[in-house]
Amino acid sequence: MGNLSDYLIIAGKSVTIYVFIIVAIRIFGKKELTQLSVIDLVFILLISNSVQNAMVGNDTTVQGGMAAALGLFITNYIFKIFLRKSSKFSKIVQGEKIVIVIGGRIQPQGLKDSMLSIEEVEMAVREHGVKNISEADLVVLEVDGNITVLSSDYSHKTIHRRKKPQLEHNI
Repeated sequence: MGNLSDYLIIAGKSVTIYVFIIVAIRIFGKKELTQLSVIDLVFILLISNSVQNAMVGNDTTVQGGMAAALGLFITNYIFKIFLRKSSKFSKIVQGEKIVIVIGGRIQPQGLKDSMLSIEEVEMAVREHGVKNISEADLVVLEVDGNITVLSSDYSHKTIHRRKKPQLEHNI
């Protein structure tokens, strides 16, 4: 059984890893958080496994795990408060929405910034009930990773959380 300073060190290391992962995700970009591919899932699992020892070290006790979790919960709570209260902090941490299509025309910089392919944008537009990109008035990659599509002079608006397609072998 460790002393309080050991648990504070574990909590501090956990918070450091938390901040590092947020910064790394912002630097390396994100597409749609609502749709994880197999590669994304494996990546997340490997990241969590690789940072576990950095957070708790050799302390595999329940108290050590609770200290790490408590540090993460408190940090997450504080981050959410700052995100709500400061638009500047929110833009730094979450980024800004990215306009991909305006008036049926792909915006090259928006497409580049979103790191989406034209095929992915076409698929998202169809999922919103619009036949093709040229019929979409506005397509936006929102900060939460969802794609918003406005069509028919903005009278038909949908926000659709993308789901992984069901493959025959999964049925």
